[in-house]
Amino acid sequence: MAKVMGIVKAVCTSGARGVQKRNINTASLKVGWGIEGDAHGGDWHRQVSLISYDKIKEFNEGGAGVSHGDFGENLVVEGIDFSALPVGSRLECGDCALELTQIGKECHTHCQIYHKMGDCIMPREGVFAQVIRDGTISTGDVMRLVEGSAQGLRAGVLVLSDKGARGEREDETGPLITRMLEEAGYIVAEQKILPDDRSAIEAELINLSDKRRVDLILTSGGTGFSPGDITPEATIAVAERMAPGIAEAMRAHSLQITGRAMLSRGVAVIRAGTLIINLPGSPKAASECLGFVLPHLGHGIEVLRGDAGDCAVGNEDER
Repeated sequence: MAKVMGIVKAVCTSGARGVQKRNINTASLKVGWGIEGDAHGGDWHRQVSLISYDKIKEFNEGGAGVSHGDFGENLVVEGIDFSALPVGSRLECGDCALELTQIGKECHTHCQIYHKMGDCIMPREGVFAQVIRDGTISTGDVMRLVEGSAQGLRAGVLVLSDKGARGEREDETGPLITRMLEEAGYIVAEQKILPDDRSAIEAELINLSDKRRVDLILTSGGTGFSPGDITPEATIAVAERMAPGIAEAMRAHSLQITGRAMLSRGVAVIRAGTLIINLPGSPKAASECLGFVLPHLGHGIEVLRGDAGDCAVGNEDER
């Protein structure tokens, strides 16, 4: 396989959010922040934004007249199609290193470029990354993709609780689920508490599956009979396909422990390349359900990713 590499064409920063960036040619990258002096730096997953020089050049052929930094991007690189890379890919440039955390972004308010051209490529072509090794980056530097860097399974954990979101209840379930996933070899890209708000839940499920592109999303809470328990409805709303066997298996397992397991309305679905599973809200129930299905999820996710054969081929006990 040929090595993927490109040339840095611009290093752009801005002192405030919401304004176009300008090319400063050289900048320092810091772990836990991003680019020193840039307003988008911080302890979050979108520290550094990147876009392909080739995509900008193609866009400008339509008369856009876009300059480096106009999309709000930090790094412009020729020769790498960032939007085609999987999340988790690592990029090295000189002595610094980045890890891709998100592909594309939602455009809440259209920029000047969109109003001029009727289109903007940043929402679909731009990517975001975290700094994983300090260093200096300059125009003319060679950037390389680290081969095989995005092979691990990535997961997101969403705890759904009004009291938890308000800080009125300590969350024990989220850390427990995260620990179980990490012990099973997953990379937990996001652990978050959300209120029982259907639109917010749907938006985060879409973000994690479509932008963060995690392989597995586990939700906890909101699967009962209370009027505010709307997690299954939010999950079904974003689904492309159902995966009923997983939820059925968890209920069957839980029924051996308590008859109240029949009251769980949790579902399991597929959205593009992401498997989404609703777990109960209590730490004990969530641990019991996840512990039962977790050993079998890896194969399903590999099939979903196209990395393994169909379940019907092979061991009869695993059909």
